[in-house]
Amino acid sequence: MDEISIERDGPVVRVTLNRPDKLNAQTPAMWLHLAEEGARLCDDTTIRAVVVAGTGRSFSAGIDITNFTANAGGDDNRDGGSIVGADPVAGVRALQAGFEWLEQAPFLTIARVQGHAFGAGMQLALACDVRVCADDVQMGLLELNWGLMPDLGGTVWLPRLIGPTAALEHMLRGDKWRADDLLRLGIANQVVARDDLDSAIDEYLQLACSRPPLAIRGAKRAIREGWGRSTEEGMEAAARAQLDCLRSRDFGEAAAAFMEGRTPNFSGS
Repeated sequence: MDEISIERDGPVVRVTLNRPDKLNAQTPAMWLHLAEEGARLCDDTTIRAVVVAGTGRSFSAGIDITNFTANAGGDDNRDGGSIVGADPVAGVRALQAGFEWLEQAPFLTIARVQGHAFGAGMQLALACDVRVCADDVQMGLLELNWGLMPDLGGTVWLPRLIGPTAALEHMLRGDKWRADDLLRLGIANQVVARDDLDSAIDEYLQLACSRPPLAIRGAKRAIREGWGRSTEEGMEAAARAQLDCLRSRDFGEAAAAFMEGRTPNFSGS
């Protein structure tokens, strides 16, 4: 697909939206392609990190509204049938898979965000584990302006970051948050000058590639499975993830490296 490029450099994969003339506005076809490629990437045990980016001056301005306005005012879209097919719920879930894999991936996922990240663009950034933003960034979930709601993960991931009440108020108001707001709210992990964006990403990549893959995967899974549940359920999720680490070669490598005064070389096994 020309609209999305996937490039690999050793253990690092870069997934880039490539519609700069449309501010990387997204289409259902792009989401289905992301779901297919995401499943393939998640099966590759040699990947240590994925960077999601957008070409040009914006990360992604959101949904390409031309996909939704062709039949404006008509009856064809009353059940969403022209977009998601005969089984609407299954159709939406298939589209959501294009973003969902970024949270479930066994490696670190990093959003490189500049310019606009509205609607689907913000939800794509929220799907990632880390968001590194340029100081010119603007984010917002603006779906209510179009008679829609965020359904690609925004109702899941934003409440985890800022709480359900604040998340709902944001959706109602359709605020456009700037860099200082995103950092204050904890939505952005880091804000840097636009010219420093790539070097900040490189720091996260070096960190991801130097840390034990099984421990990263376990921590992600335990956080995901324990979120919003009882302490007992959260502890059980952490225990299951830790067992994989205790049985790994990387655990022994960490101990050996400590004794030998060297940097450990983690293999993910």
